[in-house]
Amino acid sequence: QVQLVESGGGLVQSGGSLRLSCVASGRSIFSFNYMGWYRQAPGKQRELVAFITGAGSSNYADAVKGRFTISRDNAKNTVYLQMNSLKSEDTAVYYCNVRYSSFSFWGQGTQVTVSS
Repeated sequence: QVQLVESGGGLVQSGGSLRLSCVASGRSIFSFNYMGWYRQAPGKQRELVAFITGAGSSNYADAVKGRFTISRDNAKNTVYLQMNSLKSEDTAVYYCNVRYSSFSFWGQGTQVTVSS
């Protein structure tokens, strides 16, 4: 069983930065073929923000390209989301998702609030 714990969310002013962390336990991130960050704003569907594959390639939603960076630290079994130039529309609960084989696991989420 994989457990994911997100942290790093909080309240930040528009234009500021935050770094989200997702620590995995129960399995090495080497075994994950997909690690992603999603977000869900109030009244909206959950949407993909960014993902990184086991091979190291990454992809981003158009809304965050050039501002967010996803990375992984294998030694710490952690996936990060560096968020710069934050905007009010980035306000949401951010979730970490990892997959291997046919399994998919989600974290509990961390709240990011950007004040304008």
